[in-house]
Amino acid sequence: MGDHHSKINKISLGGVLIALGIIYGDIGTSPLYVMKAIIHQGAFSSNLPITPELIYGGLSCIFWTITLQTTIKYVLLVLRADNNGEGGIFSLFTLVKRRKPYLIWPAIIGGCFLLADGMITPPISVSSAVEGLLILNPDIPTLPIVITIISLLFLIQRMGTSIVGKMFGPVMLVWFSMLGILGFSSIVGHPEILKSLNPKYAVELLTHYPQGFWLLGAVFLCTTGAEALYSDMGHCGKKNIRISWIFVKLTLVLNYMGQGAWIINNIAEINDKTNPFYEIMPSWFLLPGIAIATLATIIASQAMISGSFTLVAEALRLNVWPKVKLKYPSDLKGQIYVPSVNLLLWIGCIGIVLYFKESTKMEAAYGLAIIVTMLMTSFLLVNFLQSIKVSKYLIALFILVFFPIELSFLMANIVKIPAGGWMTLLIGSIFATVMFIWYKGRKIKNRLTEFVQLKTYIPILEQLSKDESVSKFATHLVYLTSADLKNEIESKVMYSILQKQPKRADIYWFVHINVDDQPYTMEYKVDHIVPNDIVKVEFNLGFRVEQKINYYFRRVVEELVLNKEVDVTSRYTSLREQNITGDFKFVVLQRHLSTDNELSKTEQWIMDFYFTLDKLSLSEAKAFGLDTSSVLIEKVPLVIAPLKEFKMKRSY
Repeated sequence: MGDHHSKINKISLGGVLIALGIIYGDIGTSPLYVMKAIIHQGAFSSNLPITPELIYGGLSCIFWTITLQTTIKYVLLVLRADNNGEGGIFSLFTLVKRRKPYLIWPAIIGGCFLLADGMITPPISVSSAVEGLLILNPDIPTLPIVITIISLLFLIQRMGTSIVGKMFGPVMLVWFSMLGILGFSSIVGHPEILKSLNPKYAVELLTHYPQGFWLLGAVFLCTTGAEALYSDMGHCGKKNIRISWIFVKLTLVLNYMGQGAWIINNIAEINDKTNPFYEIMPSWFLLPGIAIATLATIIASQAMISGSFTLVAEALRLNVWPKVKLKYPSDLKGQIYVPSVNLLLWIGCIGIVLYFKESTKMEAAYGLAIIVTMLMTSFLLVNFLQSIKVSKYLIALFILVFFPIELSFLMANIVKIPAGGWMTLLIGSIFATVMFIWYKGRKIKNRLTEFVQLKTYIPILEQLSKDESVSKFATHLVYLTSADLKNEIESKVMYSILQKQPKRADIYWFVHINVDDQPYTMEYKVDHIVPNDIVKVEFNLGFRVEQKINYYFRRVVEELVLNKEVDVTSRYTSLREQNITGDFKFVVLQRHLSTDNELSKTEQWIMDFYFTLDKLSLSEAKAFGLDTSSVLIEKVPLVIAPLKEFKMKRSY
């Protein structure tokens, strides 16, 4: 892991190109719709004329939002909170969870709304690009084109994106260069537009323009990709992000200023369908420009989809998401494909496109998801800064600067709930409910898990192993256990071995999996409780490591045999003479809610929902990568709250 960490943190041309292709897709395509949203909300939706005050103020707000939120908060501050080179809200949580485990709740809220953003980004980005065709021909049906592009994008996910990914950097380099050149050429026609860099225009807009404060909802769209910037840090490292951001920010500001310059020069010609992004293009360049914009939005969408896969995989390791199938379509580190999430996102994206139909109508649903995630990140970051002993005065300064800004953005986005923000709340709330139920259900289930001292059962296990009156169940019997301590085991495991059906084996193996706070940890520890009879293996796996327990366990056994620590040869005389390895059988205990429970209505509801999700999710055998041909699933009743004592009278 150390080599990977040092490699991605080296500044290189390749690293900068990767950053352009993966990190900035979302924020880089914002010029497609931000100025359009500002003039639409600031003038047309309020029946007000477009004024220089609106344009200069809007541009000033954009510049200072990008500077404060993206540059200072994320690029300079949040990127410091790296978990062994990895970023994202769940990585940030793992940095503080040991001292404050309850911070899982802001992490869950932020993660859920980031997933909601992954469902909204493809529709608004691709729609904004494709709608440029309406300038060439107002009768072109853009909806089928958008649906086709999004569907193809989700279709290729199962094949992996490593080949396409190599194109991302160069395409985004062309995109950002185009943004800068078009913006600069437009600024030349009205250089006075650069005075909007003065923050006084932003203050005047927010305080004097009719409903000026509420324009922050449209302004905020310029920084929606900042959270994705942090989430994807592990792909190219913070140094490459910081270097490439200088170029990216310059081209973004030039393009926004160029759009503003065109608006000032053409105020009388603008209507509610005008998109200044395409208006600053020469007519001969319009078709190539639309093609490049569409490619850029596909890349932005791809980055959000990949980010959603990674987010769910992390949530899975942290036990806040139901067990789902994970696939690794290539050898590229961190590349993952989650079929169920891919289908879920595709359905959501198509639903959003069909419901809103136009990118302008999607804007209300867009910003709310990210501002909620940003607030949760800020809250976790404050706790992280406290944990690394940063000066209280600096932490107070961070709180005083960024929390008022983000709360203002939140208020400005909340008013857009009736216009479409409700969609974000609905999607985020559904994801949050699933995470809450899964996390809380596991807590309730584990609350009364009874552990017993393994040493108490050592004599009887040794006797059972040698008792030939009991038919042998397996040469090697393997149980997955949640017991953290070496000398403890769940009482249900011993019940399964001794009472459910006496299971005689030559060697009893107990396997425990611990999810480490580091992303790519791969370690194991072996305790020979009784040599060649009872062995406990503990895997310490990072929260981004695929849990192929069957494969890992086999490798551990091979190493133990090589070191002559254990004899896995079959104990059957005929097979032992041929030096044949004994069979391995895994037993997975599947709990179900016993009818012998008295739960509160809330807990009953949570557990009913939890077990419904459990039935729909991946089985534990598949989730842990066990070979299904050698796995026995045993159902065990879960008694959480036993029935109260009662008296029963015998009748004669």
